[in-house]
Amino acid sequence: MKPLYLLQNCFRSILRNKMRSLLTSLGIIIGVASVVVMTAIGQGAQDEIESRISSMGTNLLEIMPQRMIYRSGEIITGVPRPRRITVKDRDKIVSENSYAALVSALVQRSFTCTGPEGSSSLQVMGVEEAYLGIRNWKIAGGAMFGEEENAERQRVAVLGAAAAESLFGGAGEALGQTMRIGKAAWIVVGVLEEYGSAWAMANVDEVVLIPYRTFLTRLAPSANLSSIVLSVVDQSYMDAAQREIEAIMRESHQLPDYASADFSVMNSSSLIEMAGETSRNLTILLAAIAGVSLLVGGIGIMNIMLVSVTERTREIGIRMAVGARKRDILFQFLAEACILSICGGLLGVALSYIACRVLRIFAIPTSISFFIVLAAAGFSLIVGIVFGFYPAKKAARLYPIEALRYE
Repeated sequence: MKPLYLLQNCFRSILRNKMRSLLTSLGIIIGVASVVVMTAIGQGAQDEIESRISSMGTNLLEIMPQRMIYRSGEIITGVPRPRRITVKDRDKIVSENSYAALVSALVQRSFTCTGPEGSSSLQVMGVEEAYLGIRNWKIAGGAMFGEEENAERQRVAVLGAAAAESLFGGAGEALGQTMRIGKAAWIVVGVLEEYGSAWAMANVDEVVLIPYRTFLTRLAPSANLSSIVLSVVDQSYMDAAQREIEAIMRESHQLPDYASADFSVMNSSSLIEMAGETSRNLTILLAAIAGVSLLVGGIGIMNIMLVSVTERTREIGIRMAVGARKRDILFQFLAEACILSICGGLLGVALSYIACRVLRIFAIPTSISFFIVLAAAGFSLIVGIVFGFYPAKKAARLYPIEALRYE
């Protein structure tokens, strides 16, 4: 049988029962749409997590104190006491590391800040000029303080966008003006671009940046830092840089090899990899659950095709009597099952695009992969072949005489 004639016969048979054909394809439509939407949600969540972790900084390592007890080279039980990260550690890392492009000390606390437009409790962060490059933050107006201001312990500040709004009524009004952190007066020299919430941090727009040496001497006298943050020159050196930093810190804290570290090193690459792996596993699970509906749709196609074979037994007998071969009958019924399945798959893809657009309206991130769409559509074709083969084979095995006598 010629392919064109075969397709004409298939579409004629399918359109003869439009509603039944649509209901038969419904299982495939829902199945494909479910697979695409579930994977889109999973991929969207993965992209969102990776984006938020990346917003913490470029190739970021952060050294933080770890609570433990250390005595005579042994970890013992009891009430834990906090260990410290100091300016001395920061200086040793700056002078001895091989992989860091940028290094900054970080010390932070919440303070009541006051400006002409009112007061607000804000996160005050003592940092260095390099901190902006590490976090990928940009200055919208004014300038960032430098090493000179840090060395001279000057009272200068860079405000987040929301902080400038709440204290001065806007970024333009804040530049060059005086604000108070606690009881001391500070001059605003810069305002950050507006960013919104950042992963694992306070709202970037509500921070106040000041020189860390000024913080440690004039605002909250101490020799201890909250952490040390650094940006590695290249992603490929992240693991090597972490091992080197750990070795430098152990030497600085005079920790023997057998002792547990009294600090921890957060690696943004490890976080991204771990979050990505978790998200991928979740996506696979969601897609597998949604794929069950595709199998249910395939069973529906098999059921309807068996009914169709029974209804068209006499038609099959007449076609065989006028010269149709068994393979012609087989191909026709198999083609009908595949067309129902493919049409269902295409409608399912269209439905998934609509569903993803609706989800985005409700701030649910989705990311549709062309590969997933192609795989779902291809799987719907496989379902049509697998579940359509048995009814098609049954139709091809009918005896012409018995089929003609069928009522």
